[in-house]
Amino acid sequence: MKTARLWIVLAGALLVGSSLGATAARADGLPVLGVDVGATGVVTPSGQARYVTIPAGADTVVARVDAQGGRIGASMLLPGTFTIPAVAYDGSASGLSGDGHTLVLIEPRASFPRAETRLAVLDTRPLLWRTTITLPGDFSFDAVSPDGSSLYLIQYTSAVDPTKYNVRVYDLDSSRLVKAPIVDPHERGEKMRGQPLTRATSSDGRWAYTLYDGAGKAPFVHALDTRKRTARCIDLDALAGTDLTRLGLNVDTRRGLLTVTRGARPALNVDLASFQVRPPSTGTSGFPWLLATLLVLGVLVIAAVLPSRIRVGRRASASGPPSSHRAA
Repeated sequence: MKTARLWIVLAGALLVGSSLGATAARADGLPVLGVDVGATGVVTPSGQARYVTIPAGADTVVARVDAQGGRIGASMLLPGTFTIPAVAYDGSASGLSGDGHTLVLIEPRASFPRAETRLAVLDTRPLLWRTTITLPGDFSFDAVSPDGSSLYLIQYTSAVDPTKYNVRVYDLDSSRLVKAPIVDPHERGEKMRGQPLTRATSSDGRWAYTLYDGAGKAPFVHALDTRKRTARCIDLDALAGTDLTRLGLNVDTRRGLLTVTRGARPALNVDLASFQVRPPSTGTSGFPWLLATLLVLGVLVIAAVLPSRIRVGRRASASGPPSSHRAA
């Protein structure tokens, strides 16, 4: 009977799932109502499927849907109300580990702040419930380590200001919340504040890059190393006072470059080895100025030398070929 109910819910929900998006009544763990990515889901590392969550009364249907054709590869009925976590206000989704074996869901919030937070941890091969985590206080999901052993959470420290928070680690192996928050070792005395605008992740799932609006100050990128449990805050002073609504992030792991985009154009480049911010024209993917300079110098040299060679050639041609003498 439960299996039949599961497939009925799946069939109906998948027909309307594409219309839910971020306007669904249920919200995820972000401290604002109305952002829900459960129906659109989170994409697997291979890009061949995505995991979605679908409300089923007091329970939740979790399904893996193939990218080609929408075939349901696996599904389960999870007791309780959970959803795929959104990690930024543009609808960026997360919750799936870099190795693709761990899926983390969060209980949708009904208000801010909330007295407790619940998360469900699932194994994906096969799709099975592993554990449910209940934490006192208000948290939202932030990231998961590539092997699924560490969960990163945003803990809200103010009941009236959601821009005040700490980044915390929950260790799944020991089932405990690590006491010390994650901070940038270069800026230990500086508190992060702001709203998450968008998110990009490295191809292996290790680095989570989140663009924050800075809460009235300069926007910044929070670069979270989910393997080593550390972070760097990258200030984007050049974008202070500008329109942040169309900003995006693009990671090029091969070239070690994080690009902050505005629409389709690059706005700033971040060198991921040094975390230095540069204008797009001087970034590692910018225009090759050295090569251009050498080409210009080459053209100038040719322009200076070529006319003299032409004049010498013309004089030699005008005097005719040298006469030849034959011995008598």
